[in-house]
Amino acid sequence: MDKLEATRAVMFFDGLPEEQFIKLADIAVVKKFRKGQVLFEADVQADGFYAPASGRVKIFRTSPSGKEHILHVFGPGEAFGEVPVFEGGTFPASAQALENLETLFFPRDSFRKVITDDPDLAMNMMALLSQRLRILVNKIDDLSLKETPSRVAAYLLLLRASQESDTFKLDLPKGQIAFYLGTIQETLSRIFKKFAEQGIMEIKGKEITILDTAQLQEIADEGR
Repeated sequence: MDKLEATRAVMFFDGLPEEQFIKLADIAVVKKFRKGQVLFEADVQADGFYAPASGRVKIFRTSPSGKEHILHVFGPGEAFGEVPVFEGGTFPASAQALENLETLFFPRDSFRKVITDDPDLAMNMMALLSQRLRILVNKIDDLSLKETPSRVAAYLLLLRASQESDTFKLDLPKGQIAFYLGTIQETLSRIFKKFAEQGIMEIKGKEITILDTAQLQEIADEGR
């Protein structure tokens, strides 16, 4: 991995001068994880944050009963685990590689020294944290105020937008998508089947084609 190129690709470093990219690349450590390997566990002391160069990571919490709830999925260029850099505390959730993963790791002490010398980088970090908070607030809103079909419709629209195509592949196994949406796999499958019967979408294995975006948007907007 070219550490400098990978550092330039980290989104919340956007707009920094070249000399800062060089400093950040100098402190970055390349780490590799196999599919299914845990990067860190919730409530463990945080010693830095991550920014994948390839592969994806799920961030999740596990309830006392053992039920897993996915909070977010991060891919290349998306940093995670950065909050404890400021707090000096523990990771609030666990992280696990969904695929073979190659990532930059920025040690907390080294990174704090860099941002102390660069107010612009500190401002970018604050903007990222604000964006993360907005994402979490919206997710809580969706889980609490929308019925399950509306949450599923909103998720499909998000995948369609992120992949810029009416035909796309599901980014997670159905069981994990169900956890992410606050439901169970059987319910998710029933909703998919109903959407297909209504002519809203077509399903072929993991591949989905949206046939009626307007109707899907109507369902996503319901329940508020």
